[in-house]
Amino acid sequence: MSATAAMNNRKKTSLWAMLIIVLAILILPLTGYLYVSMTEQPAVDEQTNPRSDTWRQVRENQKGYSAVKGQETNELIQGAGQNWRQLRNGPIATYGAWLLSGVLVILAAFYLWRGEIKLTHPRTGKTVQRWTLNERRLHWTTATLFILLAITGLSLLYGRFALIPLLGYPGFSAYAIAAKWIHNLLGPVFMVALFTILIKWFKNNLFTKVDIQWFKDFGGMVGNKHPSAGKFNGGEKAWFWTLATAGVALCLSGLVLDFPNFGQEREVIIGAHLIHILTAILLMAFALGHIYIGTLGTEGALEGMTTGQVDIVWAEQHHDLWLKEIEQQQKNSHQ
Repeated sequence: MSATAAMNNRKKTSLWAMLIIVLAILILPLTGYLYVSMTEQPAVDEQTNPRSDTWRQVRENQKGYSAVKGQETNELIQGAGQNWRQLRNGPIATYGAWLLSGVLVILAAFYLWRGEIKLTHPRTGKTVQRWTLNERRLHWTTATLFILLAITGLSLLYGRFALIPLLGYPGFSAYAIAAKWIHNLLGPVFMVALFTILIKWFKNNLFTKVDIQWFKDFGGMVGNKHPSAGKFNGGEKAWFWTLATAGVALCLSGLVLDFPNFGQEREVIIGAHLIHILTAILLMAFALGHIYIGTLGTEGALEGMTTGQVDIVWAEQHHDLWLKEIEQQQKNSHQ
């Protein structure tokens, strides 16, 4: 055989070998289907795995036996806890951050556009008492407690993301322990102060037709109008009823979390925590607006809560109906 013929034979052999390999790659895996079709398959529902059944029962919160006696000790895993964690660290933390950041951005933009609402007339130097000493003590006690609770609460919610990079794990751990104790101890004190405010000023915060007009005029924040108002204007009444609803829910849910050994099951505690954190974020958003209007937003507003006195011009511009009541009371007392 010549060299050329031998080379051609080797090429044919190599080609057939390649074809056989390719066919084998394509065909051999298909033999599994042939094997399955030739053998009897047990029904799917007849194939059982004791471990799968056990963990299925665990996820369904089915109760089992435990040598440790106590409330819910016979439940190995509660699925609601995982749902709570996903809600807390997911949409609640995300949208809560967006809400608070958005309010700060809006207030900053509004201040740059509107600036401080100035008094339309020069001060007279004549003042009228806006708040008594005890009323101011009550306000500042409640406000201080609210700020401390807001700071500690936010740091516990966002600390893993914001504080661990700054403090490190040991530093954040020490701070978190302190923040938790401060939050748990001051919460009931804040509740007492809040309920005192709600009881004390309840009658003054019932809405009237005057408040409807106040909202229509945007409280004098936009334009040059100065709508009438009594001792509390429409905005202050809205803040009061936010405290009376969301604030009360915040306090009651906080008690459930503060004292978890009074028979509450974990699902109750999880629900209370979700209510607590949602109402807290809502109150913080409203509080930012309240703080802005009472400080940077309105000339002379802070004086009433620091000294207790406000100029007659300020009272006439922002609470004219209340000023008329005071003047009428003074006139009657001199008769």
